[in-house]
Amino acid sequence: MSVFEIVMLVCFGAAWPFSIYRSYRTRTNAGKSLPFLYIVLVGYMAGVLHKIFYSFDRVIFLYVVNGLMVGVDIIIYYRNAGRLKADG
Repeated sequence: MSVFEIVMLVCFGAAWPFSIYRSYRTRTNAGKSLPFLYIVLVGYMAGVLHKIFYSFDRVIFLYVVNGLMVGVDIIIYYRNAGRLKADG
């Protein structure tokens, strides 16, 4: 378990609740990039797989939590896109 890995995941993870809240509240995707969200999600999934296959420790929890937050942000992105499309 690396303290640097933990700090990185905590710092990255601290940003997601703000992003989720802003997207949910404003109901817009302004400043969002769906490809970027998917790239980040794949990165977190790769981190989980690395922990499972090569270096299992409790840090996997941070990868999972961050990945779930990105997943929520993606769901809100699609909700907002659908809403904006319906409004026309």
